[in-house]
Amino acid sequence: MRSFPVALFVLVIGFGLPLHLGARAAETPSDASKIHVAHAIAMHGTPRFGPDFTHFDYVNPDAPKGGTVHLGARGTFDSFNPYIAKGDPAVGSANESLLGRGLDEPFTYYGLIAETIEWPEDRSWIAFTLRPEARWHDGQPITVEDVIFSLQMMKEKASPIQKYYFQDVVSAEKIGERKVRFTFGGGVNQELPLIVGGDMPILPKHYWESEGRDFGKTTLEPPLNSGPYRIADFEPGRYVELERVEDYWGKDLPVNRGQNNFDRIRHDYYRDETVIREAVKAGNIDFFSENAAKEWAVAYNVPALDQGWLIKERLEDNSAGRMQGYYMNTRRAMFQDRRVRRALAYAYDFEWTNEHTYYGTYLHPNSYFFGSELASSGLPSGQELEILEPYRGRVPDEVFNEVYTVPSTDGSGWPRENLARAFDLLAEAGWEVRDMKLVKVETGEPFSFEFLYQQQGLERAILPFLHNLRRLGIDARLRLVDSSQYINRIRASDFDMIVYGSAQSLSPGNEQRIWWGSAAASDPGGRNVAGIQDPVVDELIEKVIAAPDRKSLVVTTRALDRVLLWGHYAVPNLAAPFDRFVYWNMFGRPDKVPMHGTAITTWWIDPEKERTLAERKTQKTQGAQNEIGAGSLALYGAIAALALFGFWSLRRMRARTAS
Repeated sequence: MRSFPVALFVLVIGFGLPLHLGARAAETPSDASKIHVAHAIAMHGTPRFGPDFTHFDYVNPDAPKGGTVHLGARGTFDSFNPYIAKGDPAVGSANESLLGRGLDEPFTYYGLIAETIEWPEDRSWIAFTLRPEARWHDGQPITVEDVIFSLQMMKEKASPIQKYYFQDVVSAEKIGERKVRFTFGGGVNQELPLIVGGDMPILPKHYWESEGRDFGKTTLEPPLNSGPYRIADFEPGRYVELERVEDYWGKDLPVNRGQNNFDRIRHDYYRDETVIREAVKAGNIDFFSENAAKEWAVAYNVPALDQGWLIKERLEDNSAGRMQGYYMNTRRAMFQDRRVRRALAYAYDFEWTNEHTYYGTYLHPNSYFFGSELASSGLPSGQELEILEPYRGRVPDEVFNEVYTVPSTDGSGWPRENLARAFDLLAEAGWEVRDMKLVKVETGEPFSFEFLYQQQGLERAILPFLHNLRRLGIDARLRLVDSSQYINRIRASDFDMIVYGSAQSLSPGNEQRIWWGSAAASDPGGRNVAGIQDPVVDELIEKVIAAPDRKSLVVTTRALDRVLLWGHYAVPNLAAPFDRFVYWNMFGRPDKVPMHGTAITTWWIDPEKERTLAERKTQKTQGAQNEIGAGSLALYGAIAALALFGFWSLRRMRARTAS
């Protein structure tokens, strides 16, 4: 659910908990031992790059600027406001924040709009001094009033996700000409300084308060921004074209050096990814993040790939723990029993599906934080056991006495033993088979549900699972809808089961409320699609948020992971600690791939490669035209010969008739 080819902009929802910062401790008038002032703030320890750094080491600071890159996007858009729950926002419409993220560290932010950062040891507040050169695209300076207005909009008119993020920010006040301070409440929450600095978009107050504009509504008027690109051209639902701002105020900042190298970025929208792949092969799209294993294996076997014009490349991405799963909506009656949810996991044959559908490329995840040190394993012990002990009797007994494992098979396609185990669990939950249908013993109501999805390519992966569910007597059906319907139904919790990805931060914190918290279960736009409402989960989330150090964060997250796993809210489907890219051989990119994966914002167009590729395409086109021309001459010659023969035959026939 990475979605946007976030390979494109790198997407990740920023979270984490800053703990202890900084490049240097400040000498302040109050208490120098308790106040920090620095250029950056890290979740734990100190930032990797000091106050005198000139650029990140995963960029090319001398990358050439120029050229146009064509990208593909699936679906449609009807708004340039990505911060509200209404509409389908266009790509490339996000605002800058006070801080910019370092991609080769678990969770560290560096000054962007903010020149300096200061905070006390207990992190009860944080203050930012704005850069005097920071400007909106209309030339007006970014002010403290803009920052305060931005928080107000996030708390009053933004989507539920944004409101959750900033609900514990008690106030924002101007304490200097260019200085703003945020004060926090709601108990210990060491993550909030980073959330405010790195995740809050800064909005132009003078723009949104003029001409009757309403931040709470969708808009197709490109809003005023301050970043390296602005919207140059668009057609609703079809394309958006961004142009690089030549006089962008922050282009030489250390957080930006070597990035934002394209003059123009055009996003063309397509109804589905099958069409996008054809556009890639035709040369209409220059770069594409491929997320389907089958298509990666077979869809790009074209001459351009053999000739080296088109490149397929797989790059590591260790940005988060990853688990894609088939999530059940526990708001539905048939999914409210944990034994039923566990039974359905035994109907999923990962080994067969991975071999025959995914070409053996994926791993079977056994954690919501799979692939990271945050994933639980074995039985709880030590500090993790101490955290869980007070919850005995409130969580499943298996949390303490059974190692969580995902069901496995021999890959034959007939998981007999697993289905037998599923029948046992369903029987315990009050279900039995009558006339080849699974029904509720007490009511005779059949077990029937709908699998909602929006990408037609998912059918091949889902159908084997549904086949095994039908072997259990469950009437499971597929329901394909378009992007708009899908988004609206998810927001309204109007579904039974969906495929959903939960890419988790290496520094979990506030966002865990959005993923698993009880309050998020009833809010449209939240990520608690399973509808989890468990007080123990809520308490563990708060312990994660309040973790005082990295060790405590890790063990508390493992405890949360363990409770979630034994809740069986999803059938673990697949995981992959890598990204797959298909692109035309016209780019240069840094040799180093950062921890959070490559981002096309650090790539550039190599003039020599672009020229060579253009020449080859021209030669190919000319060759094709020559072949067509030669074929046309031959065809015209044949037609002329036939015409002469026909004329001669007609004259001869007339002569015979006359005689």
